[in-house]
Amino acid sequence: MSDARRIVSTAPVPGSARVHFERLARLEVNFTPMLWEQADADPAWRADRRRIDLPPEPPGPPVEGGPFVVARALLWTYEVADPALVRAVYDAAAPLDGRDMLLVGRFAGLRFPMGVRVGGVVDGPDVEGGAAVHRFAWHYRTLEGHLERGQMDYEVVKEEASGRVSFRMAAYSQRGKIKNPVVRAGFAVFGRPTQLRFYARASERMRRLTAERAAAGGS
Repeated sequence: MSDARRIVSTAPVPGSARVHFERLARLEVNFTPMLWEQADADPAWRADRRRIDLPPEPPGPPVEGGPFVVARALLWTYEVADPALVRAVYDAAAPLDGRDMLLVGRFAGLRFPMGVRVGGVVDGPDVEGGAAVHRFAWHYRTLEGHLERGQMDYEVVKEEASGRVSFRMAAYSQRGKIKNPVVRAGFAVFGRPTQLRFYARASERMRRLTAERAAAGGS
């Protein structure tokens, strides 16, 4: 088995990002994980959910080169994130489950390196509401030093009976420990608007890229 790594980024990042990435393996998750419903019921947390429809497919399993397969690839590589807001650095040779990612957040003209760890990978046939679906899903959890504490869940789901394909996001978060008072003040002002902008752009980007690439045969 090869131990070779393949460090990639979803868009160009500063050279210092690689240094930050190499430190992630030593960091721990900076909160106690919980169910989304628990966070939604706790006023100390902000909970969000988003869902959009992608181009549909014929009923049955996912079609090769079709919207589900294309959207799965976009989510696997984290191309779903708008690089104007977030760029990711990760080892593409590492298994997705347990993969560390450095997110380089961009707001207010500044860049912020933030570590997360991927988990909860689901990839294959599943059941939802008693009906057969095909699901690709994973979450990431924030690591020590992140501007926030919390979890972000992503999933692409195809309903096999109808052929409906959807992209879903669910998140819960709260502000992390930010030592720099200027950054803390800036995050208080720009953090939530940037978060909402991320959801909107990720949704639109997933819809647009899925439609374009599926129309081109999945390439």
